[in-house]
Amino acid sequence: MRETEEIRDKVVLVGLNSPVLKKAENADEATMEELSALVETAGGETVGMVLQNRATPDPRTFIGEGKVAEVQLYCENMGATMVIFDNDLSPSQQRVLTDMLGIQVLDRCGLILDIFAQRAKTKEGRLQVELAQYKYLLPRLTGMWTHLERQGGSGQGAIGSKGPGETQLETDRRLIHKKIDKLRADLEDVRRVRGTQRQQRRKNEIPVVAIVGYTNAGKSTLLNQLTGAGIPANNRLFDTLDTTSRLLTVSDTLDVVVSDTVGFIRKLPHQLVEAFKATLEELEYADLLLHVIDVSNPEWQEQAQVVENLILELGAGELPRIDVFNKSDCVPAGEIMPHGEDICAISARTGEGIPRLLEMIDKRLDKGTRRVVLRLPYDKGGLLDMLYREAKVENVEYSETIDVTAVCGPRTLGQVEPFIAE
Repeated sequence: MRETEEIRDKVVLVGLNSPVLKKAENADEATMEELSALVETAGGETVGMVLQNRATPDPRTFIGEGKVAEVQLYCENMGATMVIFDNDLSPSQQRVLTDMLGIQVLDRCGLILDIFAQRAKTKEGRLQVELAQYKYLLPRLTGMWTHLERQGGSGQGAIGSKGPGETQLETDRRLIHKKIDKLRADLEDVRRVRGTQRQQRRKNEIPVVAIVGYTNAGKSTLLNQLTGAGIPANNRLFDTLDTTSRLLTVSDTLDVVVSDTVGFIRKLPHQLVEAFKATLEELEYADLLLHVIDVSNPEWQEQAQVVENLILELGAGELPRIDVFNKSDCVPAGEIMPHGEDICAISARTGEGIPRLLEMIDKRLDKGTRRVVLRLPYDKGGLLDMLYREAKVENVEYSETIDVTAVCGPRTLGQVEPFIAE
């Protein structure tokens, strides 16, 4: 983290590993290290980690009261201002732990939402994050009004009477439900605009290539290397949240639109998977996926599986794909790199392997496009308008005929075939 950045919180990380939890729900050293990187991305500093093995999670405190006391002492010694759990906490567990520890308690989901709120730049990105935050907040409202509920008498309230806390709670719930409905409507508008843009691209027969991958795998660096997009590419998790699309000339006969997408991560909050459908639905309409894998990371196989699972969840499992093994320049000499027909090893940072990747993209998206020279009689001048609409016109000269050099798809070639110069 840059020294000029102000540290927002000193954080102690807590994780639980239990045989009754699913593998994806458990904490281990690798997920705790990743959580620490997320804390740094959020502007915090990890001052300690506590990883506990326990037969079953405690229903009330998740880690058990003895462990809570131990964590509290640790926090006091380290001057921590926040505790973040690598596991998902229920709203009541989060409330109890905050009361017992005396400092704010978040879970991994809450931390990721905070990062997304900081990073989202476009209107769409902000809408998506806000929607996810409200969905996360809704079940956690109850604890925010306990101080008011106590004013209602015994705390339970007599039959037929409602404490002011409960009234406030219902008001807040209603307001949040209204806000969620409004955000969903706004996102539908965004989807419609995206749909119109996609139809335009379809009309122009421009294929779409979507870059996907685990967070920090090097997707933005690859997009910059391919298109000179100039997107900030930092060694930080979730540095890109808003989809960026750029035009790329792959070869003489192929132009594509390349879209960078938000990085995937294990234990991605389900609210975000749902909220980010508007961004990730680009995948459904892509002609080709580039799955960028950080092959220098010892966990690359697990990370690739997380991405694979999310691609399937988004309905893009059948799309053609190239697995792009990035950061090959960081792999120790002599280590065997994955290889195969749909695999390309590159370094997005140095540009190594990029020419081969472009060849593979060209081959996978070859739809019979050809560059041709046409000699159009002047009475067929209307075909020139069609070519400007449906093809890529490179040059026009007026002599005895209208001589046109253009890159045409199969459908356009069929319409102008009689005028193709030998």
